[in-house]
Amino acid sequence: MTVQTTNKGYVYLIGAGPGDPGLITVKGRDCLAKAQVVMYDYLANDELLRYAPKGAELIYAGKVGGEHNREQSQINEMLVQKALSGKVVARLKGGDSFIFGRGGEECEALVEVGIPFEIVPGITAAVGATSYAGIPLTHRGVTTSVAFVTGHEKKGKASSEIDWEGLSLGSGTVVFYMGVTNLPHIARSLMDHGRAPETPVALIRWGTRPEQEVLVGTLADIAEKARTAGFKAPAITVVGEVVSLRETLRWFDNRPLFGRSVMVTRGADQAGEFATKLEQLGAHTHCCPTIEIVPPQSYAALDEAISALDSFHWIIFTSYNTVQYFFNRLREHGLDSRALGRCRVCAVGPKTGAALEAYGIRPDLIPADYKAEGVVAAFAEMDMDGKWVLFPKGDRARDVIPEELGRLGAQVIAPVAYANRTPEEIPAEALAALEEKRLDCVSFTSSSTVQNLAAILGENRFLHLMEGVKVASIGPITSKTCRDLGLEVHMEPAEYTLDALAREMVSYFRQR
Repeated sequence: MTVQTTNKGYVYLIGAGPGDPGLITVKGRDCLAKAQVVMYDYLANDELLRYAPKGAELIYAGKVGGEHNREQSQINEMLVQKALSGKVVARLKGGDSFIFGRGGEECEALVEVGIPFEIVPGITAAVGATSYAGIPLTHRGVTTSVAFVTGHEKKGKASSEIDWEGLSLGSGTVVFYMGVTNLPHIARSLMDHGRAPETPVALIRWGTRPEQEVLVGTLADIAEKARTAGFKAPAITVVGEVVSLRETLRWFDNRPLFGRSVMVTRGADQAGEFATKLEQLGAHTHCCPTIEIVPPQSYAALDEAISALDSFHWIIFTSYNTVQYFFNRLREHGLDSRALGRCRVCAVGPKTGAALEAYGIRPDLIPADYKAEGVVAAFAEMDMDGKWVLFPKGDRARDVIPEELGRLGAQVIAPVAYANRTPEEIPAEALAALEEKRLDCVSFTSSSTVQNLAAILGENRFLHLMEGVKVASIGPITSKTCRDLGLEVHMEPAEYTLDALAREMVSYFRQR
């Protein structure tokens, strides 16, 4: 290896875990945050790259088209050269670097030229994938030992280095890495050396990821089952009686939305909560903010209303955003919740009510129907003649509440508290999911989310990309907007909340 002598940097060899980005260690994440250069592998989840500092050099050292992008010697040399240029390098490898990860070879290259380094262990595929498949590697009364074995020995060897007899005669669990191609040879070798043909076997592909697939059989039939199913790498093979525990302990891939890919089209600051809820149900989510919530062009009307708060009988909040923007403006005036005095408070929906309770306010009224018409119906049962109502709203809010309460005799003041802005584009990852037909469902939580997505993509392209994608709408107003734009609505809950929308999605996909 040819090297240039210069100021030495530092290398972190980081195990990225088997696929789920949440399985990287805290230390691994922190080391990534220090890196000036990140060299990452095929099996390291791309989502982990967001932990790297902005401007860090990203180098892909994995596979392209199933073949290695670079030889191991080239990777070693690049690692050395980047460190010798004085850079902090994070070498991000799938699973654990020291378990069939060739991490030892990379460290030897660093030692040869005196580059300091640190090993950050990761969760290896045998541990992560089996846990997500509901297969314990050891289990009381079943087995107390486990072996990790390569299923892909170097070509051209005169004889195998695998102790087939030792692996076959014991009762322990055996996990083969990278062994799908050699599966017939592995199964035959174990049976030829004494392992019972009826021994349970599981193949786990893309373990811990939303794409996880598990195929169960026995030593006698697993190779044929894999061939029939077209089961491909990357996968591990688990051999042993512990595989029979999968049906009892299965938890990851039997969740109601497992394998479903869902796009969430809320504002960037609110999409996370709903996405997390869907992910807990097993879905693979793509956050696609189609709304940006921004301050209004002018606060003059809202400020005027705030200055006259003691003259209002009611204040109506229809969303989390109206609550946040109203109370932020109140704070700007040096006021807090006490400024509402005897003004009664209406909240549309439990989420809005919860947002108010964070400010110490318990709503006097939460209409049973969580849309504008429901608000009007609730106030129609009261004497509103001569009552003053403050209705802080978004710039795209419908006029139903002020118009209908006005017909009931109320004086309604409706200042704009915040504005909705349409982003210029959607995230590249979300667009790719649409274009590549990888989505099962798109969720819309307001008319604006539908209109904005159509505006960003262009209506013709929008309808083309939405072909075959199921539509989940939070309520009838949003559903009408969907239909007006040419979409069919497949899911709409009776209660217009995110929890109800998630339940409706579960019900719909369970039937299929």
